[in-house]
Amino acid sequence: MSLNRSNILAQIHPCYKLDVSNVQISTLSVTCGLFYVFLGSVAVLTVCGNLLVILAIIYFRQLHTPTNFLVLSLAVADLLVGALVLPLTMEFSVTSCLFYNVFFCKIRGTFDVSLCTASILNLCCISIDRYYAVCHPLKYRTKINDRVVVVMILLSWALSVLTGIGYISAGLTSGNCDTKCFAYFVIANILGLVFSFYLPVIVMLCIYVKIFLVAQRQVKSIQNTKSVAAVSKKERKATKTLAIVMGVFLLCWLPFFLCTTILSFSHFNVSLVLIEILNYLALSNSMINPFIYAFFYSRYRSAFRLLISGKVIEGSFSNSELT
Repeated sequence: MSLNRSNILAQIHPCYKLDVSNVQISTLSVTCGLFYVFLGSVAVLTVCGNLLVILAIIYFRQLHTPTNFLVLSLAVADLLVGALVLPLTMEFSVTSCLFYNVFFCKIRGTFDVSLCTASILNLCCISIDRYYAVCHPLKYRTKINDRVVVVMILLSWALSVLTGIGYISAGLTSGNCDTKCFAYFVIANILGLVFSFYLPVIVMLCIYVKIFLVAQRQVKSIQNTKSVAAVSKKERKATKTLAIVMGVFLLCWLPFFLCTTILSFSHFNVSLVLIEILNYLALSNSMINPFIYAFFYSRYRSAFRLLISGKVIEGSFSNSELT
């Protein structure tokens, strides 16, 4: 983000202050202390919630489906956000990294970029899965099988890691600003924004619009047996739930990316406090997804109850019928 240092000095984050030499130092006021307690709680909830999703999918055989394996990959990315990105962001915030261009700030940014990209690419894969399930149900089992899902997951994570490596490589090699700033700007700003967010989001929106139109036609034209109708209803419900997951993702991440886009391509000044809030709002998305599954999926609710109660320790429930 291209911010003028003089503007930064005028709008310093409330959890920091400047000494006489204009060096930023942190101050742990009551407000800031409560703020960090809240962020710590978000990190713990993020880890615990996504760990429940991961254990449920791995343990219960009824959840061993292509869609749920993609959800598992998404949960892994969200868990890593809670375990790595949130703690690092609390220590090396946007404000502190604008003052101190230290190595740990680049590490934090790399994890942030990689895991954000992993989340959205996994959501993109989930939208493709839902497209075949709803729009081409007869081809679904041949087009989306375990092998295809593994390839999709590996490709998503490989692209995410490469994006993160590109981010930190651009940052580490941008010492001579006269010759390398333009390359850094292109990689970190333009390519990062387009390929990590805007392009996948456009693809997902187009797919879900197509799914919605096909689902609407199916509702009007179902004249087959009740069993076929029930399957179609179940697929539409799964699609609706995963579309909500994507909608929440957009609500959390879109404001931050719009703000980043404005800062990258204009001289418009944005409050550092606002940047911090939008950053944490984006990261909080990783905490919300498990609650969406628990609220909309009765099978996940049943799996969560068995895991939390500890009954799975007492006996084998892996083949239990989740209702």
